[in-house]
Amino acid sequence: MASNTNRMNKVDEELRREISNIISTELKNPHLTGLISVTKVKTTPDFRFARVYVSMINEKSKKENLSILKQSSGYIRSEVAKKINLRNTPELIFEFDESIEYGSRIDEILKDITKDLKKGD
Repeated sequence: MASNTNRMNKVDEELRREISNIISTELKNPHLTGLISVTKVKTTPDFRFARVYVSMINEKSKKENLSILKQSSGYIRSEVAKKINLRNTPELIFEFDESIEYGSRIDEILKDITKDLKKGD
């Protein structure tokens, strides 16, 4: 069981690396703005689907970027199939990774709290 989990993690990491590379170097779409980072990939145990979590910095429109990625998923999937030797290349499902934004929001709240505490002294 542990070796299966280990294999899944390796496949997820390899997919993350390749998808990230494809988005940054091969996906030529002038409407794709900002820096798009693939933060993690979670593949279903049957390898039919892979959730691709992305974060975006300096983008004009997150919704538009996500829509472009979803439209390009067939192309990205076919490129992944050429580069990674899997029996079946999973269908890619793009989603926002909110964890980075969530973390920075927590940082801001903590900064505000420490400012308030210093004022109180």
